[in-house]
Amino acid sequence: MKKIIITVEEISLTATLNDSDTAEKIYKALPFEGIANTWGDEVYFNIPVSLDQEPDARADVEVGELGYWPVGSAFCIFFGPTPVSKDEKPRAASPVNIFGKVDGDVKVLKQVPGGATVKVDK
Repeated sequence: MKKIIITVEEISLTATLNDSDTAEKIYKALPFEGIANTWGDEVYFNIPVSLDQEPDARADVEVGELGYWPVGSAFCIFFGPTPVSKDEKPRAASPVNIFGKVDGDVKVLKQVPGGATVKVDK
């Protein structure tokens, strides 16, 4: 299992990638950085990777999951409900390719302001 480090301002999180093609292609593109956008309890940012939606892509996600949003070439980190959630679980705007999960408490991302720089490295 490959690990990555996600850093936003004073916050540093590690995440474990799964064995998907999406995870492999994102890992190969590292390091990169982007400008954080927030959407409810989701932080997302554009990355220099363009991928198609995988057959198992889904909109209903779990807290801590990492998703790649093909519509916006975006890296998404889910940590709670979004504007389209039906309950307390996160829900993406449209299906995302799940490619990993944050290790530990992802709720610290509630502190991340829109416009912050997000860095992702191996």
